[in-house]
Order: sequence, then C-alpha cells, then structure tokens
Amino acid sequence: MNDEVTVVDNQERKRYEARVNGALAGVLAYSVHDGVVVMPHTVVEPQYEGRGFGGLMAERALDDAREHGLKVSPQCWFVAAYIEKNPQYADLVVSR
Repeated sequence: MNDEVTVVDNQERKRYEARVNGALAGVLAYSVHDGVVVMPHTVVEPQYEGRGFGGLMAERALDDAREHGLKVSPQCWFVAAYIEKNPQYADLVVSR
C-alpha cells in the first residue's frame, strides 16, 4: 500500500486530522482548559476504519500534550482505550 498518510494538528478547528492521499480520513477533537487537553471525540470515516488511523491521531495528540507539559482528560472511549493499551501515556491522564 503506497498511501500517503499524514496527521496534523488543525489548531484553528481544534482537532487532529488524519489524511490519506489528501482526503480526510478521521478527526480527534480536543480543547485545552487550565493545562488539560480534553479529548471528547474521535471519528474515523467508515472506508478508513481498521487501518490504524485513530491510533496515529491518538499517539500524535498524546505526544504533543507531553511535549507541551499538558495533562490529558481522555473523555473519548477510543483515546482512553489507547492509553490503556499504551501505558507509557498513563502519566498524562489527569487524576479525577
């Protein structure tokens, strides 16, 4: 498969976007409040499901949060499950 896959932080729209050959494949929405990145929603378009794009967006969002010294509130079940499967991100989760 020679698809060109990119994940970008569209700060204006407050979402990470996964693009495949330029087409929007999925989004991970976020907002930042008091040093915490709230991640309420992740969607991958049906034709792109099961190809790891949600995980790529989650990884990028979590890496960016770490790089900027932010905590994370994974309100989206997908991001919460991603963190559970990738415990190196557990320290980012804000305590309740």
